[in-house]
Amino acid sequence: MIEDRALKPGVLGTASAPDENEPMRLSQVFRRLAEEAEQDVSVERIRDALGDRSFAALLLFFAAVNLLPLPPGTTLVLGLPLVIVSAQMVWGTKIVWLPRSILSRSVGAEQFRQLAERFIPRLVWVERWIKPRYWPMPDRYDERLIGLLALIMGTLVTLPIPLGNWFPALTIALSALALSERDGVLLGLSLVIGVFAVVLLVALAGTVTVALQALAGYIW
Repeated sequence: MIEDRALKPGVLGTASAPDENEPMRLSQVFRRLAEEAEQDVSVERIRDALGDRSFAALLLFFAAVNLLPLPPGTTLVLGLPLVIVSAQMVWGTKIVWLPRSILSRSVGAEQFRQLAERFIPRLVWVERWIKPRYWPMPDRYDERLIGLLALIMGTLVTLPIPLGNWFPALTIALSALALSERDGVLLGLSLVIGVFAVVLLVALAGTVTVALQALAGYIW
């Protein structure tokens, strides 16, 4: 059974319980889900439990998947969820829409708890370094603007450029964490990485174009 950090330090981290007036952190939401799971845990239940943080959490999840070493050709498939979720953020949707075929997918309660035991301590470690600070945007616009950033980066993720998806995916992951905690410093870091990602991809695209032109000239 997964126990709260405040009750038993060392199991899933050492941070204390949140103040009643403060929103729960993502690690605490996932911990509660794992503790209360008695039946299969569906994607829909996770989305509903995340509430107004479902956009940030799903962006983080799909971006993290794209940070893994992936076989060629999979970036388009795994990048599309980033585009779908971020487009809804720009549109101003209140809750993430996903196809019923995805929402109905589930894992067993015990399997979910085992995954949580591995995932939550890592998320807790990351959360130690982020906090609400220097947030530059009003609440009514922040989700849409970060959604626009994620939409641009998500589009870059889908491009079939070797290793070209890593920095855009990292930008999305960091901006999602920044949004969840209203951390302006982390948001600034994600913007810097995002600019670097664009410059890098433009340079790679230019190099590929020149190489193809040279090859075509050699053949013809």
